[in-house]
Amino acid sequence: MKKYFAELVGTFVLTLFGCGTAVSLNCGIDTASVVGTALAFGLAVVAMAYTIGGISGCHINPAITIGCLLSGRMNGKDAAGYIVAQVIGAILASSVLYLLVTTATVPAAGTATGANACNLGVTNGFIVELVLTFVFVLVVLGTTDSKKGAGNFAGLAIGLSLVLIHLVGIHYTGTSVNPARSIGPALFEGGKALADLWVFIVAPVLGAALSALVWKAIGSDK
Repeated sequence: MKKYFAELVGTFVLTLFGCGTAVSLNCGIDTASVVGTALAFGLAVVAMAYTIGGISGCHINPAITIGCLLSGRMNGKDAAGYIVAQVIGAILASSVLYLLVTTATVPAAGTATGANACNLGVTNGFIVELVLTFVFVLVVLGTTDSKKGAGNFAGLAIGLSLVLIHLVGIHYTGTSVNPARSIGPALFEGGKALADLWVFIVAPVLGAALSALVWKAIGSDK
């Protein structure tokens, strides 16, 4: 069951950040947006490969699962479980992306300041920071796990996942996923950045707590 849950989480991340970047960058309007979106999908796979590869093999794609089934690398029961989990993960990610788009109060005119503010509304900012922190901390927990982690490659996976997170988050909040990184600048910026500071403290804390629960569910040996 844990490997199915891992596939759900992995496909969730791939869909949210790949499609989320396409939305944030208005993919297709110029070369940079196309390259950024392509990088997002690739980075998502790298981050998840290091995070859940030791649990499920990180298929996060029904085509890969079917290939493994037909090549004799897995049985029909597991293949069906993987595919169902992958589809659910993609649907959940699309639901979150829908929330991000529909809770934005106005189209973003630019990125947030270094102090971070909820440029597109407090609700939007809260969702963004909670989800992004959840994914970032999950990657950290997974890649640094003593038994299932990525060993010396953990730092690479963590750094690349932070790049991935910024590809999506800068459009909405400037991306923080780090209360300390927001508190310092906000004290000097004042104004909206200071008024919205609670979001950049509470949302990351909740996101981190959620990631701990998820990793405990899929990464434990019990």
